Amino acid sequence: MRLNRLLWNASLWMAMAVTLALGCAPADSTSKTDKPEVNSPAQPVEQPTDETAPAADEKPAETAVEQVAMVIEVPLGLPEVPVPADNPMTPAKVELGKMLYFDKRLSKDGSNSCATCHDPTKAWAEHSATSTGIGNQVGSANSPSVINSAYATTQFWDGRAASLEEQALGPIENPIEMGHNLDELVKQLNEIDGYKQKFQEVFGTDVTKENLAKAIAAFERTVLSGNSPYDKFVAGNETALSDQQKRGLEVFKDAGCALCHKPPVFSNYRFINAGVGMDKAEPDKGRMGVTNEESDLGKYRVPALREVANTAPYFHDGSAKTLAEAVALMAAGGRDNPNLSGMMKRVGTKNLSDEDQQALVAFMESLSGDYPVIEAPQLP
Repeated sequence: MRLNRLLWNASLWMAMAVTLALGCAPADSTSKTDKPEVNSPAQPVEQPTDETAPAADEKPAETAVEQVAMVIEVPLGLPEVPVPADNPMTPAKVELGKMLYFDKRLSKDGSNSCATCHDPTKAWAEHSATSTGIGNQVGSANSPSVINSAYATTQFWDGRAASLEEQALGPIENPIEMGHNLDELVKQLNEIDGYKQKFQEVFGTDVTKENLAKAIAAFERTVLSGNSPYDKFVAGNETALSDQQKRGLEVFKDAGCALCHKPPVFSNYRFINAGVGMDKAEPDKGRMGVTNEESDLGKYRVPALREVANTAPYFHDGSAKTLAEAVALMAAGGRDNPNLSGMMKRVGTKNLSDEDQQALVAFMESLSGDYPVIEAPQLP
């Protein structure tokens, strides 16, 4: 992969028109060295200011930190990042979110942070089938990568969160994951002078649940992967893909894979039943756990495929150890069950050969590009 070294520098918040850079080491499944530096994915934009000084009895103008807006620069191949109107991006907010993302004090016993299960050095996921939370409790779900989650229309495998902001709070109170009480956590963070000051600078308030979620979500929106061999090929570089990868791209289209794993993020974020886990005595409910609809039993959100070669194991339960194993199950049309998706049945009729499947794996490897690997910052 050709990955970037992006430097996060908190001292740049206070500048009105300087580039926000992500401090990172290169990410690679085998090596983290000798990777070229590329442009930062996000930079602040100077906003117009009123040159008229306020009268003595007027409220002082917002601080420089609050006046700096930020444009997220996306790597080659990705669309503009959607940002909610009630949570605009600023460098200071992203930096605060980064601190919270790495802070283990967000868990009840101080053992886990967001980065524990969504590790930047592991393509913002982890390499275990399911996650281990506080008290060494083992959960039932594989941790999906944070990479490009800014584009997802829902969050979690079952889509129970409608936004990154909503998603950010879920694991904190989950009794198996971080096991904290949000009201208690807010009180604890307000007792830390550094956090209290930063929340005042960014939001103009003490720590609140809502602003805690907004800060983490803003940080996660900067975690992007693009500029892959596939993107360079689409941009006109015919040599960016190998012959096998080019064949895999054609198989990917012809077999119908692209209908669910839709470019450019390689997911349509809909829910399908591929039969994963449906052979258990008591299968996981999947989307049905959210909608209570029997027709949603065993349905899970279509995973995005960028960096998929670096996020093993696969599926919601981590049951496929390798990408080749995951491709083989999908190529076979999934695992038969009464609620199997019609799309999966159609893929199964394609009778993809071993050579076709190998080409698909090679093509998916071409979706690995540049993403930030960020070290934990100094915490308040």
